[in-house]
Amino acid sequence: MASPDQIAAQILSTKSLSVSPNWLNTFLSSGLAQRNVPLSALAKTAIFRLLASDIKESLSKHRSCVLPVDVYDPMVQERCLQGSIPVQVLDIEDIGTSLWSQIEAIERVERGEAIRGREIVRTIAVDEDPEAAESNPTNNGPVAGANASGSSGSGPHRLILQDAGGTVVTGVEIQRMDGVSVEKLAIGAKLLLRNPTVARGMVLLTPGCATVLGGKIETWDTPWRQGRKARLLEKTGGLEAE
Repeated sequence: MASPDQIAAQILSTKSLSVSPNWLNTFLSSGLAQRNVPLSALAKTAIFRLLASDIKESLSKHRSCVLPVDVYDPMVQERCLQGSIPVQVLDIEDIGTSLWSQIEAIERVERGEAIRGREIVRTIAVDEDPEAAESNPTNNGPVAGANASGSSGSGPHRLILQDAGGTVVTGVEIQRMDGVSVEKLAIGAKLLLRNPTVARGMVLLTPGCATVLGGKIETWDTPWRQGRKARLLEKTGGLEAE
């Protein structure tokens, strides 16, 4: 039977995540460890559940694994944090696309439309029979680049991040990062920061200092997406787009 220390070491070596002993003991009490599951498979299951968990409960709060409590201090011009620090996504915003463009993109998705070049084309409607749609020669089908979030994912993006100790900081994408977009990055997803630079209280996100580990907290992500259009409208003063 795999020991907690063995599993913790496996998770640390593969994902650089220091798991909380209490969380790990709870995971092992589920009975998986008693089923003669190989250590590698057990560690993979633990990692999957870690990525779907609130890291304030599942990861170590040792000071080497968390952000400085004053990380968001705008009076500090620039500093480099040392070590690997896991964080989870509380919010993501496409700051490279206008609010109205994002609202209109969401509304096109709601109407079952998408953009192809300069044309607006019809995709499968919400209540439409997929088989009937396939046989309809006027249906252009899904278009590359269209998605249910109503965002092209062009970026750059601003993220609200939280560490295992509960400290919250803003991260700004200053170089394009794979996997970072409103559509691809779920709320509750985990990122691993490695020696990141913090300038005026904001973490500067680049492929060299931030790795997307993935994951999602369903109870956070679903309401966030359902309320996204309303939040965008609120920022514009609540006026409907023409």
